[in-house]
Amino acid sequence: MPKMKSHSGAKKRFRATNSGNIKRGKIGKRHILTKKDTKRKRNLRQGAYMDKAFEKTAHTLLQK
Repeated sequence: MPKMKSHSGAKKRFRATNSGNIKRGKIGKRHILTKKDTKRKRNLRQGAYMDKAFEKTAHTLLQK
């Protein structure tokens, strides 16, 4: 049986940590940044973790 390919879109967006959590970037920092205050933009720079509901699906997308 051939090897499973990982989802190329998921590879660019998510990362699995050693503890098994899925790390992702926050949304809302691509455009229209002039009206967002500095504190909000600074908080958007930090990463976030995937919800537990979607974690299993993300693991299957990232498997190699």
